Amino acid sequence: MKNISVIGAGTMGNGIAHTFAQKGYKVNLIDISPEALEKALATIEKNLDRMLKKEEITEEDKVGTLSNLCALTEISEGVKNADLVVEAATENIDLKLKIFKQLDKVCKSDTILASNTSSISITQIANVTNREDKVIGMHFMNPVPIMKLVEVIRGQVTSDEVTQSIMELSKHLGKIPVEVNDAPGFVANRILMPMINEAIHTLNENVSSVEGIDTVMILGMSHPMGPLQLADFIGLDVCLSILDVMYKGFSDEKYAPCSLLVEMVKKGKLGVKSGIGFYDYSEGLKNKKVAQQFLIK
Repeated sequence: MKNISVIGAGTMGNGIAHTFAQKGYKVNLIDISPEALEKALATIEKNLDRMLKKEEITEEDKVGTLSNLCALTEISEGVKNADLVVEAATENIDLKLKIFKQLDKVCKSDTILASNTSSISITQIANVTNREDKVIGMHFMNPVPIMKLVEVIRGQVTSDEVTQSIMELSKHLGKIPVEVNDAPGFVANRILMPMINEAIHTLNENVSSVEGIDTVMILGMSHPMGPLQLADFIGLDVCLSILDVMYKGFSDEKYAPCSLLVEMVKKGKLGVKSGIGFYDYSEGLKNKKVAQQFLIK
């Protein structure tokens, strides 16, 4: 594989594009929003500058990475020569199915179609294409250039050849791939999201404070970040979406989203991306403080 197309220029999309480009692949980053593309390229350059300052890469590496990137707004133009397409659009099933139907029509017959979905069925996505054996999940972790794990999710019809190809590709990116079978939430979020949801329940029931809950998990369980702060970083809307997928997929009350989470998303309190969630980020990430509504009087 030489030519990679990434659909979606958000946090995950620009991280995936950055990672491939840094490893020498030619990458088309595609988004319908020119503003999103401009922001994504600026983010990638900023992250490369940070790596350069830390002497993790050279100036030549930075220039080479940026030269491997091309930003486009048209899917058909951006994927026509792709060997692999990685979809990293919003975690919305209808949107993803629409994208994969289009990709199936405009991509080469041997192009592998991958989704960075964190919870939606790969089998369901594959069903809307005429290449079910060539559809697979590549669930990268955020921040993509740093985090080593890639969940490689096999749909029910994904071929051994395609799976092995993506496992090897992930290793070439410097990642550690783990093969998992298709199920709501896969492995990472099936375990992580109930923990985050339970932390929100614990807060909602006044068992402890935001900082108290996070401190217990950091000091007591050796987690690098507490579950409430992690939810803010992931995005509370994303957490809610994943929990909804698992709740519907398993028909099990243990995955039902906490009412506090639902309420916060309705009010636009989505975490870091909106500037406020369980913590207030109005003065920056380093100066975060517990959001006013959660302060213990």
